[in-house]
Amino acid sequence: MGQAIGQSLPFAVGVAISPLPIIGVVLMLSTPRARTTGPMFLVGWIAGLAVIGIAVLLISSGASASSSGKPATWVSILKLALGALLLLVAVRQWRRRPQGDEQPELPKWMAAIDRVGAVKALGIGALLADVNPKNLLITVGAAAAIAQVGVSAGDQAVALAIFIAIASLGVGAPVAMFFLLGERAGKLLSELKDWMTAHNAAIMTVLLLVIGVKLIGDGISGLTS
Repeated sequence: MGQAIGQSLPFAVGVAISPLPIIGVVLMLSTPRARTTGPMFLVGWIAGLAVIGIAVLLISSGASASSSGKPATWVSILKLALGALLLLVAVRQWRRRPQGDEQPELPKWMAAIDRVGAVKALGIGALLADVNPKNLLITVGAAAAIAQVGVSAGDQAVALAIFIAIASLGVGAPVAMFFLLGERAGKLLSELKDWMTAHNAAIMTVLLLVIGVKLIGDGISGLTS
């Protein structure tokens, strides 16, 4: 099980510091409904990661992701494909970065964040975990890395739970700060949002490049071993 956890840790960190979900939850925590929308966003985020992770593990189990203690050929090919996609997304992210004094462009739904209720907050959290291409590719890669080790279903579940816990730290930390620090959290969260917004492209480009290269390396290693 330790190997499965170790394989998923880089992916968990990559998801945890993804700027867009953090910006989204911080904006929700600045609205009058923050006490409900913030936690619901976090619940939706966790549920979204769990759905993708469980789906990949179930598919991998039926397709024999591990063979004689080594990753199956299809897992290595999947890693190569995911790695290549992440590199393409990284290039696209960098090319679309703000130039000069241009302000970073955020999703339109963030402009109406003050009108979001608990149910919508839950849905947005789940969608950012499942539909956002960057997080989706990284989560699929993490689940594939867990599946390839060939441990029991119980150990896979524990490894996935640890992945989700670490991957949720970025979204969970602002929620915890809001409830623990009260009014003092406002300035800190605002500064965090501004910094994440300004450096979103650079952060994601580096993350996607690192994880993409790791997946490609793992895929090549699996095919040649």
